[in-house]
Amino acid sequence: MQPTPDFTPAKLAKSLLRRSRQGALATLIPGSGDPYCSLVNLASHPDGSPILLISRLAVHTKNILSDNRVSLMLDERAAGDPLEGARIMLSGRAEKDDREKELLQRRYLNAHPSAEAFVSFADFSFFRIRPTGTHLVAGFGRIVDLKPEQFLTDLTGAEGLLAAEEGAVEHMNADHRDAMGLYATRLLGAAAGDWRCTGCDPEGLDMQDGQTALRLDFPERVTDGAALRKMLVRLAGEARAKIDPTP
Repeated sequence: MQPTPDFTPAKLAKSLLRRSRQGALATLIPGSGDPYCSLVNLASHPDGSPILLISRLAVHTKNILSDNRVSLMLDERAAGDPLEGARIMLSGRAEKDDREKELLQRRYLNAHPSAEAFVSFADFSFFRIRPTGTHLVAGFGRIVDLKPEQFLTDLTGAEGLLAAEEGAVEHMNADHRDAMGLYATRLLGAAAGDWRCTGCDPEGLDMQDGQTALRLDFPERVTDGAALRKMLVRLAGEARAKIDPTP
């Protein structure tokens, strides 16, 4: 099936990757090769690839250490018939990533603060799924296969932003929770809540209230801290203008 004119597959796939906090992880049982499926919590790397915090005592981790080919099902949990909501089946390889452990830990705990107790456990490690492709289903006539370059965020030239991300997230949550609320309610149409920032990347800002996550896309690419500040001020102004259109 081909996408309809009002359907942007890459944008929807990116949104699901950024907003999903749980997913169904499929791994392969050593020896038999039988599929094994389990529920996992996840967060996203700045490029959008999924981050897992899993114990090597778990069956899925033992499977991954034997054969790291996996698939991950994510869906938007739409009200009513679940099959009417968008979902993706992402395929790839799950890799233990010690080189970026600090980054993975920070972004994962931003999404799942209650997991902090597990980080120090010797049997828990961070894994990152390196996608090889994804199958998107978003309703009749909206079934598309996508390549990684279509749904992952290009981080080329964004080293300045990545270096500034941790401080920017802390600053937004400490001093600009009002702006976070405006982004959520006025720009994204969400209900008022305790919205906080969980991360940013060249293409947008991630925010969360409890386990409800939102994605605020930037109108243009941002690659350093100064550009990020300007973008957030601009978006706050646009949100306030929706409340009071007078100058």
